[in-house]
Amino acid sequence: MPHVGTPAGMRELNQRAVLDRLRTHGPDTRPNIAKDTGLSKPTVGQALLDLEQAGLVRTTGRTLTGPGRAAVVYEANPAAGHVLGIDIGRELIRVAIADLAGTVVTKLDERNRSRSANALVRTVRQTAEHAVEQAGLRRDDLVATVVGSPGVLNRDTRSFGHVPNLPGWERKGLLDDLDAALGPGLVVENDANLAALGEYREGVAQGADTFVCLTVGTGIGMGIVVNGTLFRGAHGAAGEVGYLPYGWPTDGIPDDGYAKPRAGMLEAAAAARSVVEIAAANGLSARTAREVFQLAYDGDDRALRAVREEAGRLAFVVAAVAAVIDPELVVIGGGVGTNTDLLQEPMERMLEQTTPLVPRIVAGELGERAVLAGAIATALRTAQDVVFDRMVRAG
Repeated sequence: MPHVGTPAGMRELNQRAVLDRLRTHGPDTRPNIAKDTGLSKPTVGQALLDLEQAGLVRTTGRTLTGPGRAAVVYEANPAAGHVLGIDIGRELIRVAIADLAGTVVTKLDERNRSRSANALVRTVRQTAEHAVEQAGLRRDDLVATVVGSPGVLNRDTRSFGHVPNLPGWERKGLLDDLDAALGPGLVVENDANLAALGEYREGVAQGADTFVCLTVGTGIGMGIVVNGTLFRGAHGAAGEVGYLPYGWPTDGIPDDGYAKPRAGMLEAAAAARSVVEIAAANGLSARTAREVFQLAYDGDDRALRAVREEAGRLAFVVAAVAAVIDPELVVIGGGVGTNTDLLQEPMERMLEQTTPLVPRIVAGELGERAVLAGAIATALRTAQDVVFDRMVRAG
């Protein structure tokens, strides 16, 4: 690695400054880049030449800068590398490949029929391979891969914890299997955290400094962003709101004199399956939460009562989070969260009746692609340095 102060080190710093300027502000001419970076025009010209030869910068045409003069316009080359994002869910495995400008060039969804961790790893690998092939790329063209998964990452045991909806996914050494299947440099992150980052980078939470993204689907999770930074907690479990105690046993007090909440009580009470159970208790037969919400949209009274009850349970989550984090925004995402237009009004009404701390509640803007958007955004931050090291230093 070149040392700062040496000719090679200074040349690299100039190249990085020019490339960062193009990535941040878009295509421009050599004089404008020199003005913005504070570098001389000859220095910028040399840096652009080096970057163009390395494949990191390309010309996009010319623009008039004065009478009879046309300046070359340069841009960061989006095809200099690609990144892979993967969202592992109980029902679907979603995969997307994007170029360095963040433009998705291919996207695949694969039904998750796996009944074991080994089978799921194989399916993830095969789906990623199909996406690479569909994009007309080679595996070596991918410079960063980010996987979103339910659960809490344990780097000591190389495994996940608290993943009841993915059979075998808590097995020790699982991360090593993912590394072997997807290649070195893999980054694995909690899916709710990536959904929050996706909404922060591209969705409804842009510009929000402190907010939470509550994902409600097969399970319940929450990504927390504080002062613009993802907050994971001491053990990576921040946002595991599915484990909040909700209600207490009513079938008597144990011998030790203490009533104990059951593990995962809130998730059992408010995730997608609970919507079906609430509907059944109101005399409505439905197979999925989607059916319940569709009937509510159609005006079915039993479905509307079920939706209001679900809204009350989610309001409990928001009240707890508001008292601890004081977010300026609560983004509702996930399969159930796509029905925020039905849930929002009863949630806000119940909050106003129980707490003075009522944050703004909004529907997620990215829907089912929030996790992938967060994965791609995370991968791009890694990819920029990796591509520079590969193509400039290697040259």
